[in-house]
Order: sequence, then C-alpha cells, then structure tokens
Amino acid sequence: MNEKYVPNQFRQKLLKGETLIGCWCALGNPITAEVLGLAGFDWLLFDGEHAPNDVLSFIPQLMAVKDSASMPIVRVPKNEPVIIKRVLDIGFYNVLVPYVESKEEAEEAVSATRYPPEGIRGVSVSHRNNGYATIPDYFKVINDNIGVIVQIESQKGVDNVDEIAAVNGVDCLFVGPGDLSAALGYLGQPNHPEVQKVIQHIFATAKKHGKPCGILAPVEADARRYLEWGATFVAVGSDLGVFRGATKALSEKFKG
Repeated sequence: MNEKYVPNQFRQKLLKGETLIGCWCALGNPITAEVLGLAGFDWLLFDGEHAPNDVLSFIPQLMAVKDSASMPIVRVPKNEPVIIKRVLDIGFYNVLVPYVESKEEAEEAVSATRYPPEGIRGVSVSHRNNGYATIPDYFKVINDNIGVIVQIESQKGVDNVDEIAAVNGVDCLFVGPGDLSAALGYLGQPNHPEVQKVIQHIFATAKKHGKPCGILAPVEADARRYLEWGATFVAVGSDLGVFRGATKALSEKFKG
C-alpha cells in the first residue's frame, strides 16, 4: 500500500494536533492542481459543494497530485452515504462533510465512511481506492484510515457542537465562516464580533474533546488570528482567489 494513505499519515498528524496549512481548490482543473501540489501545502481540498466538480473531474485532479506531499481532501456536496461512498471509491481518504447539525448527522457521516459492521459503506470488489483489487489487505485496514472532518456552519450546528465533537470517528471540526455568519444574521460579515465569538466557542469545544479544529481563512490576518486561537487545520487561500488576485494585480500594474 501507499504509505502516504495507509496508514493515513495526514489523519495521524491531524489527530496529534500538528499545524497543517492547506489551500482550497475550486477551479476543477488537474493542471492547476498539479501546480498547487508543488507549492508545499500540507493538504489540498477539492471542493464538491461550491465548485464545478464531480467524481469524473476529481479523478484527474487526484492523479495530478498523487506524487505530491500535499494530502488531497474532498468536500462532498452533502452528508449523503452514496456520495461519500463514491468519493472514497475513486481515491480520497479524507472527507469534509458540510452542514452537520447534530450528533445523529455526525454519526451518519462517520458510518458512511466505514465498511460493516462499523458502518454502512457499500462494498465494491474493485475500485481506484483499493488499487482495482490489487491491495489484498484493503478491507482489513481501510476503516482505520479514513479521516472525517465535519463542518459547523449553522445555528443548530453551534447549539449541538458539544455532542457533535464527542462523536467517535469525527476527527476534526471545521468552521464554515461564510455560512456561519449568514446563519447568525451577519451575511458577508464573518469578522463581526458576534460571529468571531461563536468561532472561538467552536474552537474551545473541539479542544475540550481533544479534537482539532479548522477554518478557511484567505485573509492573512484572519488566518494568523485563528492559528493563535488554536486552529490547526487552516486553509490560507484558494486557487481561484490567488489566480484572480494575481491576474488583477498584473493588469493594474501595466494599465495604471
């Protein structure tokens, strides 16, 4: 087996509380993914919720970063077992599940990533994740090598964050600052004091349960503040944001 994935070294580092800096991938392009893989990030998240991605577009991006030191993570569009099963089968070992609002939903997310009897993941004899049936011990070890990160981004999720954090198999809590600020009544204002207070509460709850926490923070000052608050799984930018900012700056430099 590829020791990058089994044992899941990224998950082990995450659970140890190591600081892991990543980048969001929203362009859905294997060439930009390959370039990002050369940048030295600890992880790259391939977005299936707000980016034009599906299982067929994910595969070439996974191929593009397979020799990279950056661990690929996928955000699925929703907490749904068939969707989760499919992204695992095509080669992801770490899954970010959005909009988790309760203990039961967190348990469902974990269950979807585990083969029976620990969960309900459907069994395929041959798929990309098990080397097309060339990895003989895959079914024995894979349940312990899938990372599950759940996203807290609603008032209900905040209300139930203590129970969510306590779920066995939930490896990390992740704050979605955009949706969270909207849910709290401050759309487009993730830095509003009330939103920041809730983010600190989520971080503190994760810490209480011995779980790491993370967030998307493309503004450097925000990222550094969240790291100071204890976040260890932080996306400091996105391919789309970097490309937009760099091209705009280049244009303005010459057009005055």
